[in-house]
Amino acid sequence: MTITTKQVGETGTLEYRLYFVQDGKAVSPFHDVQIWADKTQGIANMLVEIPRGTNAKMEISTKDFMNPIKQDVKDGKLRFVHDKYPFNYGALPQTWENPSHVDTNTNAKGDNDPLDACEIGSQQGTSGQFKQVKVLGVWAMIDAGETDWKILCIDVTDPLASQINTIEDVEKVMPGKINEVYTFLRDYKIPDGKGPNQFAFDGKLLDKDFAIKIIDETNKDWKLLVSGEATSPISIDSTLKEGVKTHVCGKEAAEKLKL
Repeated sequence: MTITTKQVGETGTLEYRLYFVQDGKAVSPFHDVQIWADKTQGIANMLVEIPRGTNAKMEISTKDFMNPIKQDVKDGKLRFVHDKYPFNYGALPQTWENPSHVDTNTNAKGDNDPLDACEIGSQQGTSGQFKQVKVLGVWAMIDAGETDWKILCIDVTDPLASQINTIEDVEKVMPGKINEVYTFLRDYKIPDGKGPNQFAFDGKLLDKDFAIKIIDETNKDWKLLVSGEATSPISIDSTLKEGVKTHVCGKEAAEKLKL
């Protein structure tokens, strides 16, 4: 993928933003990148927000023009998670968990964000990097009363990727990995004085087919979002020309942002 990044502001400051550029034009990592690299093989595009082994809470700024990555802020201070992430954490583009829709699986509304993804390969990613990943499974996490699906996946270039196509393969090839990821997702807020996160399906990791079903459903909701049929304070400015309410010229967007 030929998308590059342009940093604005110093790392570790409130002003930090990481914008995305393709052929001299600004693009949105949320809206302008296709979700599927090869759907027949279950291979999706994933944006790395938080590299494995780090704990700064980096995320797509869904409300900012062209959706740069920034560090989350709480009580006016940059947010850090207590423990370092044991996997590359990020988002799947062109998906959206609709806050107006009660999911029948969780009995909770969506969290107004793209789908989260946990990539378990051995290589540490970089914030702003796009990886092509094999979709393996999904957890139905409920965070503060909101549906917050977590997709389990592995980078297609990982040395073990050829051996892993299902959650059963993960257990066999990477014993203990699924429990490590689940435990982190369940417990990462405890050091901040909060209880463990809750999960539907008794915390069971659901299989690849179910995960693809969730991706497809949230992709449909994303289409409603960018077309203007669903409402949200999210920025839906996009360089796409079809099916979107707010088309922007990527070159003009880059000039506006001084990229």
